Amino acid sequence: MYFFNSVDRSNLGNAKTDGMDKDLGFTGEQYSLLILLFYVPNGLCDLPLNMLTKKFSGKVMLPSLMLFWGAMALLQCAAKSFGGMLPLRLLIGASEAGFFAGVVFYLTLFYTRGELGFRISIFFGSALLAAAFSGLISYGVFQIQHSIPGWKWLFIIEGAMTVILALLAFFWLPASPTSAWFLNEAERQLAERRTLRDLSSTAHSDFSMKDCFRTWKDSKFIAWCIISFTYPVAFATTSNFLPQIVARLGYSVVKTNLWTVAPNAVGFVVLLVVTYSSDYFRERTFHIIFSLCVSLIGLIILATIDVLANKGVAYFACFMLCAGSYIPSCLVHSWHNNNNLSESSRAATTGLLVGLGNLGGIVSAATFRQEYAPKYVPTLAATAACNVVCIVTTAGLGIWMKMENRSRDRAQGVKIRPEEVPTEMLGDGEKSEMWRFFT
Repeated sequence: MYFFNSVDRSNLGNAKTDGMDKDLGFTGEQYSLLILLFYVPNGLCDLPLNMLTKKFSGKVMLPSLMLFWGAMALLQCAAKSFGGMLPLRLLIGASEAGFFAGVVFYLTLFYTRGELGFRISIFFGSALLAAAFSGLISYGVFQIQHSIPGWKWLFIIEGAMTVILALLAFFWLPASPTSAWFLNEAERQLAERRTLRDLSSTAHSDFSMKDCFRTWKDSKFIAWCIISFTYPVAFATTSNFLPQIVARLGYSVVKTNLWTVAPNAVGFVVLLVVTYSSDYFRERTFHIIFSLCVSLIGLIILATIDVLANKGVAYFACFMLCAGSYIPSCLVHSWHNNNNLSESSRAATTGLLVGLGNLGGIVSAATFRQEYAPKYVPTLAATAACNVVCIVTTAGLGIWMKMENRSRDRAQGVKIRPEEVPTEMLGDGEKSEMWRFFT
């Protein structure tokens, strides 16, 4: 489902390489504005939609959101102007808003804290495969000789596939492990025991508005907000503008779309390896910092070299951008959910932090202006600056958590790892005597 979410969000860049902007009569910065305004409803709707996902279950909300954005993505083929395309992109942005946050929360109902990062990466990694798939399908569609432009066929094919999958998802997804149609009674009981061992303080609590916001008064919440606002800027730059970045190498439209495939495919493999390592060692802080540094190096290379004179180096930088910019989306949201044992609070907090990340995409879209072509140095510089802020904040929060764990160990005369304490014993959260941060 997220594969098609990513395809429908990022295919605008592929469509532009086939002349969509010229066919629709775009002028000035209208293409960049189309991308920028997408992030407004995409950032503002996450919180309320994720709270609805907790209340009505992912079984109902996730396919409903997908059906709506798929229909809007399909209708993009009928747009005749910028004015016709803009409301469709806004509606896609609003309906896609609750999906990523909703799935992250949904997965926290099924997987333990030491399993969550890799599972989210398998789900989120489909965004990388989607970018590769979109490049491949664009490569094929744009060679079709037909009275209907290739970019319209792109919207028709990808939008229709989204609608079909959404209808199937209504019947496939379970509401929770205890109601999963593919588990027998013994497996459902085991799933509930796993929840109490290393996931939540209670099993399948009802929606509580009071619990939703109880962690927001904590001083650490400011750090979570800064991290969540800054790390997605590199992701937005990569997903929305990679075709334009590759186009700077000076190849044809067909080759430009084809050459976006390899960086995304390699990025997917790196994503799985790093998140698996993070789960295996039950460590988030330094894995996140590593990925931010990888994409930062790619940004610096693209901003400082002569791309046409150093095509090989520039293309290598695209690999680094893909390898590093997607990982924080998995590990940051695993990290804060690992330290939150209330289902209602996880739903609201994930909704807000993912929403902030979507608003952070505005930084990329607002600086990716036509007047900065072909180098787009302000975009790359702003994205790099956000990476630096995120690295510093992540290091500060993670090191504080590690020090706090050691302080509690010294005070109690013991050495306890987070996984050694069943989460059902931690009903008071950080106030519980046996609490240890998942760092």
